[in-house]
Amino acid sequence: MRKIILAYLHELKCCTSDIGVMVFLLLVPLGYPLLYSYIYSHQVVREIPVAVVDHSQSNMSHAFTRNTDATPDVAVAYSCIDIPSARQLMEKDKVKGIIYIPQNFDSTIKNGEQAHVSIFCSMASFFYYKAILVACTEVSLSLNSHIQATQLARATTEEIKITTSPLPNEAIGLSNPTAGFANFIIPAILILVLQQVQLLGIGMRMGTEYEKNGGQYPSLGINRLLGRGAAYLTILLPVATYALCVVPHIFGLPQLADGTTLALFALPYLLACIFLAMTLGCIVHSRESAMLLFVFTSVPLLFLSGISWPGSSIPLFWKVFSYIFPSTPAINGFIAINNMGATLADVSFEYCVLWVQTAIYFAASIIIRK
Repeated sequence: MRKIILAYLHELKCCTSDIGVMVFLLLVPLGYPLLYSYIYSHQVVREIPVAVVDHSQSNMSHAFTRNTDATPDVAVAYSCIDIPSARQLMEKDKVKGIIYIPQNFDSTIKNGEQAHVSIFCSMASFFYYKAILVACTEVSLSLNSHIQATQLARATTEEIKITTSPLPNEAIGLSNPTAGFANFIIPAILILVLQQVQLLGIGMRMGTEYEKNGGQYPSLGINRLLGRGAAYLTILLPVATYALCVVPHIFGLPQLADGTTLALFALPYLLACIFLAMTLGCIVHSRESAMLLFVFTSVPLLFLSGISWPGSSIPLFWKVFSYIFPSTPAINGFIAINNMGATLADVSFEYCVLWVQTAIYFAASIIIRK
């Protein structure tokens, strides 16, 4: 125990006296969550400007244009005579999309045939594509119901309702009721930031140690390793509390987690990240190389976590590979706990994986630094 305490105090002193390490372990996790949360604080994109090319010039096409403009997502900013003039507006970034209504739009509907409306979207952001597509789809479904109703002669109101909407449906996002982007992505980013800063901060500490010991790492026993881990955990606990509890509260993100459940789940995650960073520290031979080795991993790990792409659609190899990193089970578990109010029993798989990772990386740290 004495050796553990001495190693703890020594590592704590080394970390707090190293500005570079403290920037990554303290300042970055304090600032990054605020920055990302503020950027996405608007949650959804509204009133996206579009240009309409209406070659039909009929009552039906005018109704489609008016109803599209009335949606909260899209604003009809320009009416153009042809596609080339609308493309010029898009190239000048005055509009984010084009809605093209063909000349036979009205006559095709009157003949009882299927009409088509084409949309062209700027792919500078998927938000534009989603908003314009959803707005036009909702308007077309509404017009479909109206057309069906006008064709039902002598039908009662109830009969019209059953015919136009035989199966009423209402979409409710259980873990993201506002369908906001911040509610969706920020919880994952908060978890990933905690892993990233540990890889960078502890990696820089390992690189400094390598440089000071003439190009080699000093051997560490179990006691010294435990002391170091406890020192890093002491620094990271208040940072994790801030990132996972305070930041979501500041920006009004969903917080359904029970405090005890969240604390018990965060503990193995922080430990797994600490020992992973100490294991990977064996390839860090200078202070600066930690930046080069670990910074690029954040975006790939976000995709591999299964939060931005369905985990069931990720190839088996990459799915298994993603579980090398604590961020994958932590992201899925944290979102279930924080956004859906899950208990530890509900995320038992992710919880067990984090403890297994902690044990594996702790053992790996001992072997590497023996």
